[in-house]
Amino acid sequence: MLHPQARALMDLMAERGVPPTHTLSPAEARAFYRERRTFTQPEPPQVAAVRELTATTPQGDIPLRLYRPLGPDATTVLPVLVYYHGGGWVIGDLDTHDTLCRELANAAGCAVVAVDYRMGPEHRFPAAVDDVLAATRWVREQAGALRLDPGRLAVGGDSAGGNLAALVALAARDAGDLPIAFQLLIYPATDMRRGHPSHTTNGDGYVLTRDTLAYFHDHYIADPAHDLDWRASPLLHTDLAGLPPALVITAGYDPLRDEGLDYARALTEAGNRATCVCFERQIHGFITMGRVLDEANTAVALCAAELRRVLG
Repeated sequence: MLHPQARALMDLMAERGVPPTHTLSPAEARAFYRERRTFTQPEPPQVAAVRELTATTPQGDIPLRLYRPLGPDATTVLPVLVYYHGGGWVIGDLDTHDTLCRELANAAGCAVVAVDYRMGPEHRFPAAVDDVLAATRWVREQAGALRLDPGRLAVGGDSAGGNLAALVALAARDAGDLPIAFQLLIYPATDMRRGHPSHTTNGDGYVLTRDTLAYFHDHYIADPAHDLDWRASPLLHTDLAGLPPALVITAGYDPLRDEGLDYARALTEAGNRATCVCFERQIHGFITMGRVLDEANTAVALCAAELRRVLG
């Protein structure tokens, strides 16, 4: 059932000898991820405005990038999606997810603020969690100056970024000081123990492997006991009630598939509104690959439609 386009991409990677991420140093993996994006990502669409910002927080200065969509004029107060990039808490940055943020902004008619959080192994858990929480609070505090509506603030991310978005929603609910309107969780990591069946059935042969997951985990998590901390594994939080509506996207050939589904199920059972859509024929990371995977563009359109519906 693997999509022929996904199979063709994987065959091309094998033919060209693309090295598995876990065989590279973090610096090499970051550079390779940044450079190879041009082969699979669409051309970045034009948006109305892009601003480089800096959030001054107790953790230090955090780089941000603000996108305003085509259409509304510069004075319009817009809903906003605060977006956390994927990359296993080790790789990825504002540039690797620039196209996706532009696509979401234009299609959803909202502003997007991308967060360049600290990563491992230089900055271990919970540095990334602290950064995304601080950055999201900063966006809310600065909403007036940025022409954003703090009452229509969503969080989202893919993979490790989906993990962080889920954690922000939980921490915001617990603190009661950061209202979140929606959470967009794209193939999120929700259980650091990595014991769900899809880690076995999809653990080899589909780009993101068990070895690469272990590489990311071990560069991010310093103490194995942290796997049980809900700030690393949101699925293990003892109370999932009272959370914002969620859209969870999963992929059929992704090791993270089952923990994404389980998180959506747990959200629903706790009384929340949660929708889970599995792209059965796709691999992990597919949503940024719209140049070579048609279903990536479908997934982007679905995410944008939900953002537009919920945020108005």
